Amino acid sequence: MDFLHSNLIYLIPVFGIIGILIMLAKSSWVSKQDAGDTNMQELAGHIANGAMAFLKAEWKILSYFVVIAGVLLAWSGTLSPYSSWVIALSFIIGAVTSAFAGYIGMRIATKANVRTTQAARTSLAKALKVSFTGGTVMGLGVAGLAVFGLGTLFILFYHLYVISTNGEINGLEMERALEVLAGFSLGAESIALFARVGGGIYTKAADVGADLVGKVEAGIPEDDVRNPATIADNVGDNVGDVAGMGADLFGSYVATILATMVLGREIVSNDNFGGIAPILLPMLIAGLGLIFSIIGASLVKITNEQGSVQKALNLGNWTSIILTAIASFFAVKWLLPETMNIRGFEFTKTDTYLAIVVGLVVGALMSIITEYYTAMGKRPVQSIVQQSITGHATNIIGGLAVGMESTVLPILVLASGIYGSYHFAGLYGVAIAAAGMMATTAMQLAIDAFGPIADNAGGIAEMSQLPEEVRGRTDNLDAVGNTTAATGKGFAIASAALTSLALFAAFVGVAGIDSIDIYHANVLAGLFVGGMIPFIFSALCISAVGRAAMDMVQEVRRQFREIPGIMEYQAKPEYSKCVEISTKASIREMMLPGAIALIVPIIVGFGFGPEVLGGLLAGVTVSGVLMGMFQSNAGGAWDNAKKSFEKGAKINGEIYYKKSEPHKASVTGDTVGDPFKDTSGPSMNILIKLMSIVSLIIAPHINAHQSEPNQTKNIPKTEQFQQQRTNQKASYIQKERAYTTTKALN
Repeated sequence: MDFLHSNLIYLIPVFGIIGILIMLAKSSWVSKQDAGDTNMQELAGHIANGAMAFLKAEWKILSYFVVIAGVLLAWSGTLSPYSSWVIALSFIIGAVTSAFAGYIGMRIATKANVRTTQAARTSLAKALKVSFTGGTVMGLGVAGLAVFGLGTLFILFYHLYVISTNGEINGLEMERALEVLAGFSLGAESIALFARVGGGIYTKAADVGADLVGKVEAGIPEDDVRNPATIADNVGDNVGDVAGMGADLFGSYVATILATMVLGREIVSNDNFGGIAPILLPMLIAGLGLIFSIIGASLVKITNEQGSVQKALNLGNWTSIILTAIASFFAVKWLLPETMNIRGFEFTKTDTYLAIVVGLVVGALMSIITEYYTAMGKRPVQSIVQQSITGHATNIIGGLAVGMESTVLPILVLASGIYGSYHFAGLYGVAIAAAGMMATTAMQLAIDAFGPIADNAGGIAEMSQLPEEVRGRTDNLDAVGNTTAATGKGFAIASAALTSLALFAAFVGVAGIDSIDIYHANVLAGLFVGGMIPFIFSALCISAVGRAAMDMVQEVRRQFREIPGIMEYQAKPEYSKCVEISTKASIREMMLPGAIALIVPIIVGFGFGPEVLGGLLAGVTVSGVLMGMFQSNAGGAWDNAKKSFEKGAKINGEIYYKKSEPHKASVTGDTVGDPFKDTSGPSMNILIKLMSIVSLIIAPHINAHQSEPNQTKNIPKTEQFQQQRTNQKASYIQKERAYTTTKALN
């Protein structure tokens, strides 16, 4: 036990290594599966080449950004005693690791898709095993890299800034270590935003173009080989829903853990780990969640054609959540002292565990509610199906109403979670609740990445003109994948809200302000500007999809018009032209939305001060969470309303199928919802987190105490602060001894 007390910090990266090793083993298994006939492999090759072409083009642009941002961070790090030029290295490592996480997912997804199609020729059970194993590679790769990278860098910076200087755990030395570590999160979230926005523009430009000309105008199936945009559409599933989502949840995972560590530094802890237990706890929970996600993933299987894919996924998900909840109890009891205090709020280790449970419950409820609003057969989707009978306009109205309604229950759950976690353990409780929610990210991402793999498998089956029974199996997986994608986005936005609140609290402490008073006119102005940003951000993303889709539509029409024999299967479309249109458009259009998230906090912070910046962050967080939920759920509901007609939708006693007038109306709704659910909606969670992280990074440079030294209400950052911490620690040790003595007497 003494060995663990002394070396627990070194155990954290080991969890990450375990995840990475199992990821490699599963990746090898997928690669060994049968990839089908020559035609199937050729189609899969087009998809893989298009995906890698996009990644290379994106990485080329982002490499310039990373170098320039790294130089600026290195320079700014030399200007503050609370930072260091090393933050630039931390930033670069975070950016590269985030990009690599996306690459891992992309690589395996473009292998697993065709192998899932081939497996579907045998059985539904085999198809699920191949597609979900591919998703598991993505989940374990992202979580493993995050735990390993964060754990290793923390060990390095802890030794560099705290151990080597004999610094205080609660002092300026640890603050500097965590400020430098924040660069890792900034790099991860920056790449995530560009990957999410760029991937979303790519996939929806291709999807909208393929739908409008292929399905609506030409009357051919969605993934028909004759459609020139169909390869770009399938590439888009990978660059948006795999690489984009992978980078997204990698950034969320890291930001959540970091925010909890920053707040944990403020807790004077009389523990057996040198006072570092509140900082180590979120990393340990993440490592345990990774291990239990591996166990949960092993349970996802069905035995026959009638087996429920959704139930299999739910079994794995709930198993990982419940095991994490049980293990967290023992971890908290082992690590933390009996009583703690953060910013005057006293709480116990039992309170900390209850906050973690609150986070797990909130995450589970958010997934359940999102599934209700987006799943086929449920009341919200059925209402859109029913309104499709009277045309395109009523379908759009129905989808918008469902999206708006879908914000009510999630916000109430989220608000209850924030209140409950704060009630138990103050601001640290809110942060550790978010860490508990994100603990099973590996499992959540495995479920999420399974969706686009199944979607691609169905596309390859359609393009290869395989028997109906094969497409039936892939459609079964795809329908479940649509719902899991929507629930994954609901989970991501909920975690982003809790994480942003924790980052916000950390920012307030580092920036040297006690509170954000909206009674001040300048703060209120910042609040309104912040509330506006998600709207202009969404407008830019949706407009970008519209412009790129117009180019795609014109190209598809041109090929149908100018290349004779396409419709008769006598000539092959020029797939590469459509891939090129989506790639160029996404790279070009992703820059401005990304710049908004990075530059606005810097302008407001240095121009108007930390309190106004706090108002801006509050506005962005509230508005962004609502916008994210509304758009993601509306898009998901529209999508499954359209898919309802593929199986036959009953309206007023009559059953309608594909190519019927209600189906055409549902295609229009799905087309409108595409940029909602796959571009602007899921980008909201990265927007609010990235702006909070940028604010945390610049907080030492705009510290209110530096500009107003006589303002005694601000949190001190001088020798007085160190003395206050020393006195506080002595007081806590005295309380702990008194508590222990009383407990022994009783």
